Amino acid sequence: MQAAILPAFGSPLIIEEVADPVIGTGEVLVDVVAAPVLSYTGEVLSGARRYLLPTPVVPGAGAIGRVRAVGPDATRLQPGDWVFCDPTVRSRDGASTPDITLQGASARGEGGQKLQRYFRDGTFAQQVRVPTENAAPIGAIDPVDAGRWCVIGTLLIAYGGLRAMGFRPGETLLVSGATGNFGSATVALALAMGARCVIAPGRNTAVLDDLRHRFGERLIPVLITGGGDADTTAMRTAAPCPIDAVQDFLPPSADASVARAAIMSLRQGGRAVLMGGVGMLGGEDLSLPYPWIMRNLITIRGQWMYETAVIPGLVNLIRSGLLDLDQWAVAAFPLAEANQAVVHAADNAGPFKLTVLEP
Repeated sequence: MQAAILPAFGSPLIIEEVADPVIGTGEVLVDVVAAPVLSYTGEVLSGARRYLLPTPVVPGAGAIGRVRAVGPDATRLQPGDWVFCDPTVRSRDGASTPDITLQGASARGEGGQKLQRYFRDGTFAQQVRVPTENAAPIGAIDPVDAGRWCVIGTLLIAYGGLRAMGFRPGETLLVSGATGNFGSATVALALAMGARCVIAPGRNTAVLDDLRHRFGERLIPVLITGGGDADTTAMRTAAPCPIDAVQDFLPPSADASVARAAIMSLRQGGRAVLMGGVGMLGGEDLSLPYPWIMRNLITIRGQWMYETAVIPGLVNLIRSGLLDLDQWAVAAFPLAEANQAVVHAADNAGPFKLTVLEP
């Protein structure tokens, strides 16, 4: 098969013939039809993101494809089934605190790196080998729609946060980082899940206006300045009712003060889920006031990726028509143009834009 190989950080991808993957018990071989190229893929491949990823390696996290072969212990998956290749691979011998690797992208801790040495290569290839539980059925689709279905990888991260906070219909959600890729996906999901309204703070007026145009009056944009208490007041004032929950997807370049201002807009008993990159590149700490958290019964939770059990729920939201994948504009590249796809993804970052490889 053909694959795009990263020989070393900072080097361009090389398209080469490599051996087809061979599966064993507990594994599935998938023909990759479309694989997402995230906007920051170039930062991963250059080493700027400092992701734990041994080279040489086939990068690429997640894909939409069709099952080619299954292991002897698979009881439901069949060759030809359409699946989402979930890149979040968990160790099977640590049920309460599994080690985790993001196949083709990164790993967490020593155990995650050990797991990564086996499930190493990602989806920038014609075939990929994944654990059986990571081949998530999505039902029959038209092959021309495979690229658009790749947005499920972004949506799942946002959906994982909403499920982790126990988001309920009728609640008011504030999305910190709403003008970004993951933040805008959270907006679309929360509204599809029955939010009373979504508060979308940001500094990019063009993106805020677009969100309002897409989603109507249930989307309430708030122009912020990075002014701390003033921004908190602006968010609370804009909301038609107390803010029940905050989901944060601010990038590593954002100041902690922006995240803090959003969290402190919460009502008494509110909850916040942190999923972004604040502090990963240094800078000040989040520094939330202890008395305010305690006296206002605030719940703050970190959430990395998502639980496997939430995938069917997201697929059902899409299948029901409540979540419209046509919101996303897709730019597709053949495998031979993998380097161009990485550049395009970076140059076309932002809400409702998707770059994919079609091996």
